[in-house]
Amino acid sequence: MTAFAQPINLNLTLPFKLAPLYEPCRYKVMHGGRGGGKSHGVAQVLLEMGTRTPLRILCAREIQKSMRDSVHRLLKDYVVRLGLTEFYDVLDNEIRGANGTLFLFSGLQSHTVDSIKSFEGVDIVWVEEAHGVSKKSWDVLIPTIRKEGSEIWLTLNPDMETDETYARFIATPSDDTWVCQINWRDNPWFPEVLNQERLKAKRSMSKEDYEHIWEGKPRRVAEGAIYRYEIEALYEDKRATRVPYDPTLSVHTVWDLGWNDAMTITMVQRGPQDVRIIDYIEDSHRTLDWYVAQLEKRPYRWGTDFLPHDGRTRNFQTGKSTEEQLRAMGRKKVMVLAQTSVEEGIKAARLLFPRCYFDATKTARLLECLKRYRRDIHSKTGEATAPLHDEFSHGADNFRYIGQAVNRMKNDDATQYDEAPPPDWRT
Repeated sequence: MTAFAQPINLNLTLPFKLAPLYEPCRYKVMHGGRGGGKSHGVAQVLLEMGTRTPLRILCAREIQKSMRDSVHRLLKDYVVRLGLTEFYDVLDNEIRGANGTLFLFSGLQSHTVDSIKSFEGVDIVWVEEAHGVSKKSWDVLIPTIRKEGSEIWLTLNPDMETDETYARFIATPSDDTWVCQINWRDNPWFPEVLNQERLKAKRSMSKEDYEHIWEGKPRRVAEGAIYRYEIEALYEDKRATRVPYDPTLSVHTVWDLGWNDAMTITMVQRGPQDVRIIDYIEDSHRTLDWYVAQLEKRPYRWGTDFLPHDGRTRNFQTGKSTEEQLRAMGRKKVMVLAQTSVEEGIKAARLLFPRCYFDATKTARLLECLKRYRRDIHSKTGEATAPLHDEFSHGADNFRYIGQAVNRMKNDDATQYDEAPPPDWRT
């Protein structure tokens, strides 16, 4: 490599909106849809800055199984386009500048607090596809980037509005954050071939899909969600709102049992013509008496506790089933539901949705589970199979049980189900 004594004048194809990349700021967040030029702009600016000042730059993403998953190829291409092949030495796992500038590449998910300490001297972190970075990864990365004047740059096409990255850096950014939404119309170099693809998509796609892919609008419901249309209707009808506890109606609980993974309990009131999801508990590695104590703290008039079919399975340590333990703890009305298939449960849940009102605050976690409940995709055929078992499936399983239990939810004998329509809490 040749050592350059004079600054290199480069002809960057940089959208005007990205000019603030040259101004100091702790967090620089660029989000939008396809064709905005976010990643291409960042790659050029970082390479140009690296020719003027020796920088240590970490190019990261949540998961990086190989260098093909990184921005290494994009940077390599711009080294050629910008005429920097004599300045930068592009190696298999890093890029080195003649003045000491160094580009490193890493996935974040695989790191711990200890292993990520090697990045303490980094000047700039560029997190590509930042929408997929988890809270755990941010909590590990951010305190590590502590060099004076260090910066963290994010480029992303937002996925869901409740994702950790979107909520932290875009929905509620801190004062030291520059946020830039940049889309195809902001890119003077947006190619005509891509514009034709955009126009084709606008004609053929749903409005939601088009706005997500091309305008960078976050989804409210995960792509491929099992209850996508039911959730969309729920929000369109404003049935995710404030749902007050009605002391004239019993509060029934519906359980999805779990010990080493999540245990979920939903609190439900059945009104004359509606089903009110008023409260929700989710936790893991807790004892049964802890969950009962959480219930008893609430000022509700209790109805029946509905357990899934495994509620009668006896614990090999205690010799008692969950049903028996709940009765012993004073929960006198306990009913174990019959075992049904997952697909039958999903059908029951679909039928239940139009009658439901969810308390948007107290059942926010349950709503998030329903928004993200998806099927697993076969690795070879690409076909959707059984529902994916992940951190969101526990709440969704619980809702299936509500669909199964709702017709068994009774109030006092004086309560009639043909009374006047329920109050409209949406107004």
